[in-house]
Amino acid sequence: MLNTLISSTTGESFTLANALIIIASSIILGLVISIVYMKTNKKNGYNQGFTITLIMLPVIISIIILLVGNNVARAFSLAGAFSIIRFRSAPGDPKDISYVFFTLAVGLTCGMGYIGYAVIFTTILCLLMFVLSVTKFAAPNGKIMQLKITIPEELNYEDIFEDILNTYTTFHEMQKVRTRDFGALFELSYMIYLKEDINQKEFLDSLRSRNGNLNISLTFNGFEEKIYG
Repeated sequence: MLNTLISSTTGESFTLANALIIIASSIILGLVISIVYMKTNKKNGYNQGFTITLIMLPVIISIIILLVGNNVARAFSLAGAFSIIRFRSAPGDPKDISYVFFTLAVGLTCGMGYIGYAVIFTTILCLLMFVLSVTKFAAPNGKIMQLKITIPEELNYEDIFEDILNTYTTFHEMQKVRTRDFGALFELSYMIYLKEDINQKEFLDSLRSRNGNLNISLTFNGFEEKIYG
């Protein structure tokens, strides 16, 4: 039964029935991948356009493979046509990129006619994504945030906030120091992992008592909380 399912559509003959089966399979598998992506990224948020793209990509790739078939000249023509297309987008999350390759592989497999194999590895990888999401594999111990602290120029910034950061964070690293207001102020930029169940106001108040009540900003999940002196 499994072998029959795997070899049911070979892709060797371009017929309307085969084309409809392949396109329908690509849509269903792309929809499954998109749903898994939304479920595993519910906490961090996701882009609607990207989830729709995950549905469309397998269909587009499978149609291209159907059109190319075993025709070498047609393959070179399509390669030349796609080479003039320029894709412009900001670098994304590495996990998002892996989902793009996932959908490309599904579309390629369906287009070649190996629908059974596409169903099998889609099921396996989707289960893997769910397991990694539920177990929080490789997740940092705490919330990743960016902290910016403004201090006066006469204040020695080396290790001045170490005791506070050790108390409220599991990890912290100074990434950048720059001057402001013609050298009258310094701005320190840290990457921190804030501990769970930490009162952020107490954390910021502790920093304000040390930096002379100057500006502090705490950035997390795309939002920024600013404290002004």
